[in-house]
Amino acid sequence: MKRVVIADDSALARMFIRRCMEIAGLQETVFVEACDGKDALAKLKEAPTDLLVTDLTMPNMNGIELVRRISASARLSGMPILVVTSAGNEEQRQQLYDMGATKILSKPISPPMLVEAIQEITKQSVTTFD
Repeated sequence: MKRVVIADDSALARMFIRRCMEIAGLQETVFVEACDGKDALAKLKEAPTDLLVTDLTMPNMNGIELVRRISASARLSGMPILVVTSAGNEEQRQQLYDMGATKILSKPISPPMLVEAIQEITKQSVTTFD
């Protein structure tokens, strides 16, 4: 069973990402939704997670801080992270990759974009999604 945490302060964005992932072939997946980075971090610690999909701009703890904390955690570092954001310049993108982000998509995203990103990530992390 796969477990994916989707962190975004927009319930509509979380629903859209979840639906796209189901289209990508992740039907037998437990989707856990988080309303911000703090909530996501708590949910990541509850059970092993195969993928985190996160926005950058969120209240309480933004996506950059969330990625930073994951990379600093012995238990969570190395987990595939897909960042979906409307923010971020090239310097910020490089910083996110350096901290451990696997892939970054710029909003607005489409189902085919998300499907392609998920397929890239699952190829990079074959052992995670087997």
